[in-house]
Amino acid sequence: MPRDRDQITTPPDGQPMTEQPKWRRDFPIDIPEDEYVARRDLIKFMALTSGAFVCGHAFLAAHSLLRAAEPAADAARPIARVNDLQVGESLSFAYPDGENAPRILVRLDEERFVAYDQQCTHLLCPVQARFEEGVLHCPCHNGYFDLQTGNPIAGPPRRPLPRVALDIRDGVIYATGIELSPP
Repeated sequence: MPRDRDQITTPPDGQPMTEQPKWRRDFPIDIPEDEYVARRDLIKFMALTSGAFVCGHAFLAAHSLLRAAEPAADAARPIARVNDLQVGESLSFAYPDGENAPRILVRLDEERFVAYDQQCTHLLCPVQARFEEGVLHCPCHNGYFDLQTGNPIAGPPRRPLPRVALDIRDGVIYATGIELSPP
């Protein structure tokens, strides 16, 4: 019985299918031949792909846990003198040394200061302090963070701003580390 010529094609190198490499036999360019994928090959492919996803997620989880568990190696660094800022004023600074990581320091009242990462957790636009409103505002996508806590309160950001730990000694404000929020 003659075979339908539309159902048979020749591999690119012109050799018969029996002489083709295994990968070409497993993934033929013929649509009729391609319909016959062995269950064992499908299960092997699915198991390897699923295993790769599991390994990737395990790596990300372990990396996140190790990063959260590592002690702050940042040394205390002076930012400003207490008298340099009036209540409601803010100051931009880089911390830790050697990194281009912009931070923002805000004086809340006579005794309290807060400092946060100045990059919005949505798309890294710089946030600006609006003391009268009690917020940090991201003008790029109209995001708002609570000035007291750094938690998002409006707009697209869903994660709080990383907080900079502060210590005040002898009238000088020191940055002592970064408090990463849980993922």
